[in-house]
Amino acid sequence: MVDYAELHAHSAFSFLDGVSSPERLVSEAIRLGLSGLALTDHDGFHGAARFAEAAEGTGLPTIFGSELTLRGDIDEHLLVLARGQAGYHRLAGAITEAHLSGGAKHEPRYELDDLAERANGDWIVLTGCRRGPVRTHLPEGSLPTPVDIRAAGYALDDLVERFGRESVVVELWHRGVPLDDVHNDVLAELAQERGLPVVATGNVHYALSAEYELFTAFAALGSRRSLDDHDGYLPAGPANRMRSPAEMGRLFARFPGAVTESVRIARECAFELKRATPNL
Repeated sequence: MVDYAELHAHSAFSFLDGVSSPERLVSEAIRLGLSGLALTDHDGFHGAARFAEAAEGTGLPTIFGSELTLRGDIDEHLLVLARGQAGYHRLAGAITEAHLSGGAKHEPRYELDDLAERANGDWIVLTGCRRGPVRTHLPEGSLPTPVDIRAAGYALDDLVERFGRESVVVELWHRGVPLDDVHNDVLAELAQERGLPVVATGNVHYALSAEYELFTAFAALGSRRSLDDHDGYLPAGPANRMRSPAEMGRLFARFPGAVTESVRIARECAFELKRATPNL
């Protein structure tokens, strides 16, 4: 029996990106028998209270994180998980400061040096989605070249230098497109060369397969394209749904330990939100 905790999940509070309510994510995680669930909405803890309330008393360990938008010529995403209550307070402070210093509503401004200083070892940083600082160097439409792989390696080294070797984890996920295996192989090799752990995630944007069509509509709307024009940018089916431990074990069988690493991280990070915000 494989154990698995989902460490990368967006709810409908990630506007035009996630689809499911926090309550639905929790109920599906419980149904599937997950060993923990992280809510990692964009640039905030908007759904955290509902997430915590839905999970209270169920026995499902809750992890709190956020996918931070690093703005530049090309926006990048940094996926951060709070290591318990101390990490939560540090991450909440960083997000609040970024929103206060942003130039416009919903455009927080983060500085990597500032984030690294605030982390103080209380965060785990995953390499994240295709817009993460490492994966962004691996092209979507063609095989990665040696130059691409070196650039991804340099980006990974930069994360390690800033946040510490004990706080960086290389994330593998699978959308069912041809280059997924190639990219995961590259990332696993980069991690092995540096002695870093790898972890499998679902990069979840909806709880159920039935929500895939709504996800496609939101994705097209968010990119200001028609459904037909956006079709080529989407996976062929509901690959970003929540998956069972057994399915994740089969999907990532080529990467021993990547699935069970999620449980170790969940145990390290999980806490009940009411302990951090007793008056919420």
